[in-house]
Amino acid sequence: MQQGLSDETYNSVQHYHDHPDFTDRERLAAEYAERFAIDHTSVDDELWSRLQKVFSDTELLELTVTIGFCVGMGRAYQVLDVARDFDVLWSREPETKTTDE
Repeated sequence: MQQGLSDETYNSVQHYHDHPDFTDRERLAAEYAERFAIDHTSVDDELWSRLQKVFSDTELLELTVTIGFCVGMGRAYQVLDVARDFDVLWSREPETKTTDE
């Protein structure tokens, strides 16, 4: 049994809404992660209700803690200017402009 995502699916995560390799459950988890990271106030009762229909309380706790950890680490790396192997900017956050002056 394959675990995790294939390289092609991993590289298509920004298209989770309609990419055929993602299950409905994975799409919902990705929507939760995206809202949590970009606009946590948009995690409303409607989304939480949908999450509770497909994830157990334990899974929701694990998912929430994992998302929070990843968001926190990403922000810490940014603050510390830790080099990244690749640049992914698929969120609605504004791009960082650089000047060569």
